[in-house]
Order: sequence, then structure tokens, then C-alpha cells
Amino acid sequence: MKNLTTVSRWIFGVVFIFSGFVKGIDPSGLEYKLVDYLHAMGLDGLTILAPFGSYLLPFAEFFIGAAMLLCVRIRLSSLFGLLFMAFFTPLTLYVAIKNPVTDCGCFGDALVISNWATFYKNIVLSAIAILVFVRRNDVEPVILGKWRYYRICIISFIYICFVTWSYRHDPVFDFRPYKVGVNIPESMKMPAGAQSDVYKNSFFYRNKQSNAVKKFSDMDYPWQDTLNWKFESMGEPILVKKGYTPPIHDFQMRTAPGDDVTSFFFADDKPTFFLVAPNLTKSSLKKQDLINQLAGWARFSGYKFVCLTSTNGVRLEEFKKVANPAYEFLFGDEVTLKTIIRSNPGLLYLRSGTIMGKWHYNDIPTVEEMTRLVSNVTK
Repeated sequence: MKNLTTVSRWIFGVVFIFSGFVKGIDPSGLEYKLVDYLHAMGLDGLTILAPFGSYLLPFAEFFIGAAMLLCVRIRLSSLFGLLFMAFFTPLTLYVAIKNPVTDCGCFGDALVISNWATFYKNIVLSAIAILVFVRRNDVEPVILGKWRYYRICIISFIYICFVTWSYRHDPVFDFRPYKVGVNIPESMKMPAGAQSDVYKNSFFYRNKQSNAVKKFSDMDYPWQDTLNWKFESMGEPILVKKGYTPPIHDFQMRTAPGDDVTSFFFADDKPTFFLVAPNLTKSSLKKQDLINQLAGWARFSGYKFVCLTSTNGVRLEEFKKVANPAYEFLFGDEVTLKTIIRSNPGLLYLRSGTIMGKWHYNDIPTVEEMTRLVSNVTK
């Protein structure tokens, strides 16, 4: 029993450390996910707490996991682990049943699992937490003396440094599909032989003799029997089996009238720059002068430089008056733009559809630095 308790504590600690770390280094991503959850559950008034929760939640996970692993205050750490699971396990059951969001976000973008898999995982962790708490007196510290406390303080400090860096720059580890080196059009393709989504359809036909409406399936709907049946309507398709989904499946660039110009930019083998600003009303103007300089340099060099945003209409015109942008605008989905880069704005450098570089607004290169970067790639 003692060995089982030890192994259980290790499993619990490693899972919590991993979960807290991968969410902690992407606080903006977790904030977006928390907002999605709150919107889906009709708790819009609590979205103001999402930024706070995006830091507190992963830190609590990381600290509890580290304390369990290092046997620091095992009674308190196992109790907090148990309380943590007591809160989130029923919540994940609700999410699995209602399915308000398709991605639980419990491991950030590092490991995406279904809502039901998340619930089953929490059942196992809850059982482990109960075991460790009940058998806490059998737990022997791996490290004796004050070194346990020194180590957990050092580990927590390193964690906070990673989180702070990731907030002020792009995440230290990029688990999203828009990593540097990824070719976007290639990542949007379905591999040969890949299974597509399978849906169950229902059709409603009216009998011309009795005037009664009858429901049919894909297998027996009377589409050829026009003598006796008249098509009335089609029901909402029901997903039966989830097929392959390309890593990138929702990337699109549109003009103001709504024309899709995505392929036009992917076909260009010259450097192409996108200023990605998901929401211009919240966009930082800290580096606006530098951005305008880069846009002017790109235009002079024969390169494309456009801003990709979801903001249009009156708000776009208000931004133009304040920022005096030296570039044109294209439009995309706000969620997709937030996935591309955790910065508002951020700079994306593409060549033939391949991501050559991307920068948080705090790290946007100068004209001289970008000239050297482009020249090195050209050579």
C-alpha cells in the first residue's frame, strides 16, 4: 500500500505540474478559453475575472503538483489537491454532457483531449487524491530538512519567470499550429485517404396522396419517386463519427467587400508581412511608429505589408484616425487571429505560405534588423 501511495503521489504531482506549466506559459490562451467557458455557460458578468484566473489557476495547479511531488506539507498539499479535484470533476462532467466548448483546455494547446476524456482523467486523479490524503501519514519526504522548501521556492520562482516572459513576449514553447516553420496551405490540406466527418442526415417528404409528411434517412429517402413524394425539408445533420481535422482549418483572409484573397498571399514567394491585430479597439500603439516604418520599408522593397484584423466599420475608422497606419487592412476571424499570435498587435512574416518569423509587439524588429533577416533568408 505504501508503494501504491508513493506512485500515486508521483503521478498526481507530474500531471499537475505539466498541466499548470503548459497553461501558465500561455496566459492569454487560457484567458480566451475561460472567456469561452463563461460565455457558453451564460456567466458573461464574470468574464472580468478571466485575466486573474488565467494566472491563478495554472499557478495553483503547478504549486500543488510540486508540493505533492516534493512532499512539502503533504497534509495541506493533498487536501488542496483533493479540493481542487472536488470542484473541477463535477464541472468537467457538466462540460462533457452539455459540450459548451469542444476543447477543454486542461493541457493548453500542448495536449488536446475531448471533454469526456477530461472527465475520465479527473475521475482517476480524484481517486489518487483521495488515496494520498487518506494515506498521508505513510508518505516519507524524498528530501529531508529545509531543502524541500528551498527547492519548491526555486521551482516556483522559475515558473513565474517563464510565465512573465510568455506574457510580455510570445509563449516560450509554441504548441499552436502556427509555429515558425509551418507552411499554412500545406497544414490546411486533407491527407490522401483521410477519413472525413460522418454525418447522419434526415429528410422530410410529403406524400402526394395522403398529404402526410414522413421522415426518411440517408438509406431510404424517396428522391426518385417523384410520383408519390415531394421533398419538404432537410433536418439538421448529426455528427456520427469525427474524421480527420487538418491542423489549420479556419484560416482565411478577406477584403472589406468579403472576397477571399488567402491564396493570393500564399502564392507570393517574396516576403509578406501581416500585422495581426485581433481587436483594434484593444490594440497597443506602443510600437506604432516602428510598425509604420516597417510598412514603408516593405512597400519600398516591393514586399506586401497588411494588417489582418477582425475590426471593421466605425471602430476601424476610429483606429485609423488615432494610429495613422501606413498599411491596408484585411479581415479574419478574431479567434483564429488570437491563435496565430498571443499579441495585439503581433507581426507575422511569411514566404510562400511558410511562417518565417513572428513577434510580439515588444519584440518587433527594427527596419535594419528586418533587412538583415530577409537578406539572410534570400541568400
